[in-house]
Amino acid sequence: MTALVLDIVQHLGAAVVAGGLIGFERSYHGRPAGFRTHALVCMASSILMLITIYQKQWFSGADIETVRIDPTRMAQGVMTGIGFLGAGVIMKEGLSVRGLTTAASIWMTAAIGVLAGVGFYIAVLIGTIFTLGVVSVFRWVEAIIPTLAYAHLTMRFRRDMAIPESELLEMIMGQGFTVANMSYSSEQESDFFEYSMTIRTPVRDNMRRLSSILAHKESLIGFQLVQTGD
Repeated sequence: MTALVLDIVQHLGAAVVAGGLIGFERSYHGRPAGFRTHALVCMASSILMLITIYQKQWFSGADIETVRIDPTRMAQGVMTGIGFLGAGVIMKEGLSVRGLTTAASIWMTAAIGVLAGVGFYIAVLIGTIFTLGVVSVFRWVEAIIPTLAYAHLTMRFRRDMAIPESELLEMIMGQGFTVANMSYSSEQESDFFEYSMTIRTPVRDNMRRLSSILAHKESLIGFQLVQTGD
């Protein structure tokens, strides 16, 4: 193979390895964009940057002074265009939004691909290591950092059996929760009354305890407890 072909293979090979490593971590944790997606994103970014690096070869029949590609504009186009793929892995489940980390990893993978395309291999290596550290090691850091667990709680009562707000708050706060906000709902044509609120607790297991108590409350017709989060 010629030196040009070897150099292109080297650029694309670095991109595939870097993107594959990040994608493998995502696939291992069952994320929608995994091994192949990240490898392709990184390689696509790299191959687009190769156009700017080897523009003399691609435009050999034209005067180099009349045909000139700005590498920075190509990189900007890559990073802007990758947004549609990142948006595709973001999903809203109830009040929770999931997939943001995977979307961010796709965006970062595209940036690493740009670096591989221009041959900045030391930055590719450092960027890949740091990205893997953020998406994997930081998972364990998050597990030990004290955080508040938020949830949206909706409770439906018959209008004549709805418990007073003070009694309701006492029951919820007694399980280790604080109430962030509360709203009320009632319709003339129905005989129901609803409390809706956002609650928070430093102990996630309190969610299970509260749902068990609500499930055995006779005056309660139905409830929905949806934990929020990224």
